[in-house]
Amino acid sequence: FSSVTSVLNMSVFKDQFVLEDLIQEIKKKSTALSFGPLQSNGHISVQGSFPAIKLLRDFLLLKAKSLSEKDKREESKSCQRPRRRLQQHRLTTEMSNFVHGADGEKEVVILDTDIYHYMKYFFFPRTFLVNDDVVISDITDGDITTVYIENAGSRSDAGQVLRVKEKIESQSIKLHNTLRKERIYFQEHTRDEKQRYKWACESLKPHYPHVLIIPYDTHIDVVGDSSEIFVFTKEAR
Repeated sequence: FSSVTSVLNMSVFKDQFVLEDLIQEIKKKSTALSFGPLQSNGHISVQGSFPAIKLLRDFLLLKAKSLSEKDKREESKSCQRPRRRLQQHRLTTEMSNFVHGADGEKEVVILDTDIYHYMKYFFFPRTFLVNDDVVISDITDGDITTVYIENAGSRSDAGQVLRVKEKIESQSIKLHNTLRKERIYFQEHTRDEKQRYKWACESLKPHYPHVLIIPYDTHIDVVGDSSEIFVFTKEAR
């Protein structure tokens, strides 16, 4: 979890902004990230910690969505739009509104899937369940899990949604700095081998209460403190 590298496709913004100006502004706001050169097709590589890239991804997704909605509203007025330079105050305002929750009715948090599983299992068993005030749902796409936090009804406290989001974000950053993952592969892929590894992990679990075991068809992921999961996987093998 120490570093993530991603390739961003910025071409979606080329009809609205000067890409070089947009990227320079993002660089000033995302000082924890390292950016590669902008390619002719609008692609640019970015590297840094998962929380930092997560915030950048959140912001870009929101900006792309806002442009799409604006296109629909203006479709009847004009098919052509002049290129315009990015205004610094607009970028700052939109990023702030998204990170802190502009409407207070629905919030989105994007998490590393392993951190999400660990957090859900150990820290927030109640938070991730539906209750009278807040409804929480999730969609997992490989290494990324998107968590949606919404008011349960019109009488719900809008501030509760934001508090839940901030609690999840705060805990995810702490876990990002401490968690590591080891993977036990099934070499033979037979049912007996899988059962043997699963039984070994289950028998070791009481001795490692802070280790999370995530079984898959081809392997088992072991998530936890680096020293604990190293010993755990060594004994399980």
